[in-house]
Amino acid sequence: MTPLEYQILAAVLLDQLLGDPRWLPHPVRIIGAACVGCERLTRAVLPPFAAGICSVALVLGLTGATTWAVLAGANLIHPWLGNAVGILLLYTTIAAHDLVSHSRQVYAALATGDLVESRRRVGMIVGRDTANLNGEGVARAAVESVAESMVDGVTAPLFFAVLGGPMAAMLYKAINTMDSTFGYKNERYRTFGWAAARLDDLANFIPARISSLMIPAAAFLLRLDSKGSLFILLRDRLRHASPNSGHTEAAVAGALGVQLGGENLYFGKVVDKPTIGEATRPIEPRDILRANRLMLLSSAITLLAFLALRHQCLALHNYFTP
Repeated sequence: MTPLEYQILAAVLLDQLLGDPRWLPHPVRIIGAACVGCERLTRAVLPPFAAGICSVALVLGLTGATTWAVLAGANLIHPWLGNAVGILLLYTTIAAHDLVSHSRQVYAALATGDLVESRRRVGMIVGRDTANLNGEGVARAAVESVAESMVDGVTAPLFFAVLGGPMAAMLYKAINTMDSTFGYKNERYRTFGWAAARLDDLANFIPARISSLMIPAAAFLLRLDSKGSLFILLRDRLRHASPNSGHTEAAVAGALGVQLGGENLYFGKVVDKPTIGEATRPIEPRDILRANRLMLLSSAITLLAFLALRHQCLALHNYFTP
């Protein structure tokens, strides 16, 4: 194994052990603050479309320069410190522990029959209105959140970490944070946020497709419906507003044998999304736990696939290099 692979595995282990401690100054919060500052600066001198493009370039430049400076400074002090800082940076890009933790809190509230609390907790991880959801609606929202967040919270950061180490992983988190900040389809951000949203779609394109193909394999190991997962993935992967989120959501829906999507309420307005999967049975609270196990195992298999591809690429490079 290479030093980078040790760093990635150590970062994954740290995420599983610690999650996202609130006392830690998380880089994503710093990137978020940079997004706000760059938006204010560029909007003051440019029209919205150009301002959005310039904001993306500025945030990426600031993230890249800061990451390089931190890593270079640590390595100048001592290589071991450089490795430690690299592990810490990679660790901050992975959110598997928190994704599981937040969704389990939703399950815990549902399991005790506290619908009000379950609505409040699921409202912390989804964008839809949750005040009037019934128990099935809360469970569906949580499962959808786990399925969609698998890529941008876990496998995409790992993909870029394998591709280019801490620098690439941090640049990906900057892209993802900009999409979360600017990627709204409302009057303020429809034009300004175009560049951020399209760049996020591009960054997630390969990780989403590789990750979704690993879900049927994980479903088989977990004794879920692996054939159904593959079938629904192939059939429904494009039935989503996002060009990427539908892939993992379809594979999860097929593995669980439930139907996702459908009618939701956003800011008081009904939005009727295409359904994904077959309603072979009503969705239930325990599907949240099943989705978590599926996400964790799929992510582990996906990481192994990324590392295997990296080894093949390195072997080919060494073969053709004199």
